[in-house]
Amino acid sequence: MTTTAPDISKTPAKNAKKKRGGGVLGNTGLYIATGVAALLFLIPFYLIVRNALMTDPEITGENWKWFPTDIQWGNITEPFKDETVDFSRALWNSWVVAILHTSGILLICSLAGYGLARIPYKHANKVFYGVLVTLMIPTAVTFVPSFVLVSSLGWVDTYRGLIIPGLFSGFTCFLFRQYFLGFPKELEEAARVDGLSYWGAYWRVVVPNSLNFFAAMATITFISGWNSFLWPLVIGQDPSAWTIQVALSAYMTNQTVNYHLIFMSTAISILPLVLVFLFLQRWLVQGIAQTGIKG
Repeated sequence: MTTTAPDISKTPAKNAKKKRGGGVLGNTGLYIATGVAALLFLIPFYLIVRNALMTDPEITGENWKWFPTDIQWGNITEPFKDETVDFSRALWNSWVVAILHTSGILLICSLAGYGLARIPYKHANKVFYGVLVTLMIPTAVTFVPSFVLVSSLGWVDTYRGLIIPGLFSGFTCFLFRQYFLGFPKELEEAARVDGLSYWGAYWRVVVPNSLNFFAAMATITFISGWNSFLWPLVIGQDPSAWTIQVALSAYMTNQTVNYHLIFMSTAISILPLVLVFLFLQRWLVQGIAQTGIKG
């Protein structure tokens, strides 16, 4: 009695074909889901631009319009001509605050993170745990003491009052420490052999080889500084010290609400954030991945 061996010559091809088919279907579903998510995230931007180029009667009208009947290009310059709010000054203040805020946090938090990760010190872990504890303290608890301190120093309505109290972030320090823990020690050891101190190794070796991560942290910090509202609202009591977020709130009063002016000012105010994000987006994801945090 003879048995015939099964023909398995076509099995790998069939399995590969099924795998390819499943892969195509999976990728198609992924693309569809990504496209739907992108559309949902873009809806607010569409509404801002749509309303910014409309008249108030069109915005508040009963009949929905997808696009303006007559595009109001003159709305673009209206925020800069408004006499009640110095929009140009507010934009300038936001640029100064966001840039100096970002630069200061990157310098201070990167040095703190590098020291906690690399410099031998028997109390390093205790200091690190102390930094983590600051993340658990609500902002409202430190808000009043910070304002009293800034006021006593005479920093109200000044850039110092807007910037200096926020020059340290426990979360940013934590991210820098996580990143430096994974930084190749061989590069630093070579720098130490060449006679460099910890500062020299940090500045001449670590920083040039960590520009991707610094760019990611700069993006996050810049967006946070630009969008800050409550602290600038309290410190910037004079209109000349308003940031763009405080200036936007001034368009809404108990008597009137100028809708197209609010939306146009909002569109102008988010344009810098969009440009910064588009320019640095590839470093944003890569930098967060390098911290060692697993999702």
